[in-house]
Amino acid sequence: MDATPVELGIDTFGDISRGPDGSLLSDAQTIRNVVEQATLADQVGLSFFGVGEHHRKDFAVTSPEIVLAAAAARTRDIHLGTAVTVLSSDDPVRVYERFATLDAISNGRAEVILGRGSFIESFPLFGYDLSDYEQLFEEKLELFSLLLDEKPVTWSGRTRAGLRDADVYPKTENGLTAWVGVGGSPESVVRAARYGYGLVLAIIGGSSARFRPFADLYRRSLQEFGKPAMPISVHSPGHVAETDQQAWDEAYEGVAELNNTIGRERGWPAYDRLRFQHDVGPEGSMYVGSPETVATKIAATVRGLGASRFQMKFASGSISHDRLMSGIELYGTRVLPLVREMLADAPVAS
Repeated sequence: MDATPVELGIDTFGDISRGPDGSLLSDAQTIRNVVEQATLADQVGLSFFGVGEHHRKDFAVTSPEIVLAAAAARTRDIHLGTAVTVLSSDDPVRVYERFATLDAISNGRAEVILGRGSFIESFPLFGYDLSDYEQLFEEKLELFSLLLDEKPVTWSGRTRAGLRDADVYPKTENGLTAWVGVGGSPESVVRAARYGYGLVLAIIGGSSARFRPFADLYRRSLQEFGKPAMPISVHSPGHVAETDQQAWDEAYEGVAELNNTIGRERGWPAYDRLRFQHDVGPEGSMYVGSPETVATKIAATVRGLGASRFQMKFASGSISHDRLMSGIELYGTRVLPLVREMLADAPVAS
């Protein structure tokens, strides 16, 4: 194994959860709970806390940077970032400015994960045409890459006004860490390598082993573009409890509710317990179970893909705040040391 131990992080989309009486919490309370979850994640030794961006009623967070800034004031060591920033429907200059500001507040702990997003609500909301979906991301990623150099930028494109010797502020002290989130498109993997970004593989369906060709393609592309080696992270859903059965019982209702809500919009078949049990099994994409079960599955994924970080999307649907907090504690205090112990006994692929 590499000298640097694998990092474990967690991601949340700010799913609206239920209170003790079973009723849905307000958006405001959900956001306050996310800050509490970030605080605990720092206390139990996790390396990264990611907050997603959505613009629909299922999720409370539309401005991740503001939530992360609040978390920065309550934490000391954990890195804080997005999961993901929908760059296609945002402005690269404003994204840079917001994250450079977060980097200052957090004393260098800010990270941005850029992506096209799996939801499209932000496009009509902010006046973008979905027919420009590909070009929006390509052009804005190119501009953002230039901004990361923190020097005056001259750039032109079709999807926003051009820039000429434009400088942006604030400047960071040690540069801004940036990744690209990819759902399984080879073109997106090559694009991330071309710009020299870290790669986050969003594995939300099927076995992680299916993504080994993408990890290999990324490393090969970095070499072909003359870029230095860059990290690979994995983002997948999960939940930890004392036993497998407890974790399954706690997670199922929220997972099913979320899948069925999205499924009605996208024409998916109804989600049921049989599908759930497959998803939490060895060939599924969900890391739900006891600390030992979850650690074993994470170690296998990290080893197989040569990843240096695993990010568990720990909130899915309406699972309650207290169960999420318990899961975070188990993830940091028991899963993390188990994963590192398992990986110390076997090499990580590269």
